[in-house]
Amino acid sequence: MTSSRRPPPSRIDFPWLVPLETRWLDMDIYGHVNNVVYYSYFDTAIAHFLMGEAGLDPWRSPVVGFAVDSGCRFHTPLAFPDRIEAGLRVARLGSSSCRYEIGIFKAGREPAAADGHFVHVFVDRASQRPVPIPEPIRAALARLLQPSPGS
Repeated sequence: MTSSRRPPPSRIDFPWLVPLETRWLDMDIYGHVNNVVYYSYFDTAIAHFLMGEAGLDPWRSPVVGFAVDSGCRFHTPLAFPDRIEAGLRVARLGSSSCRYEIGIFKAGREPAAADGHFVHVFVDRASQRPVPIPEPIRAALARLLQPSPGS
């Protein structure tokens, strides 16, 4: 019997990487990074990109991204004190939304220990209603735009 599960992605699948570190508090009773923590890694990688590459000021920008969908596949456990890297690509760029795909890698290792997706809808901070993605953010996201391998 063969599995229809897609294999984990590789670093080459992601045009942007950021180093992260596991923390002692990331661990669960089984001695590895707890599943919910991977979503924090996703969010942290995206925040690094938006703040550092796209000029987003999460405290003052009039347009911000709200998470509306996320998912994760787990391949290999991670543990403290592993150093990790998050790879980021944009699989879909709409007028007010963006689908990120993220790979979490143990530093220097292939393939991804986990991979997943995260969807932002960009909203007006005051009204919390969807608005077009501001041009500086759109331009930065467009640099990461590439379809998912195998799609």
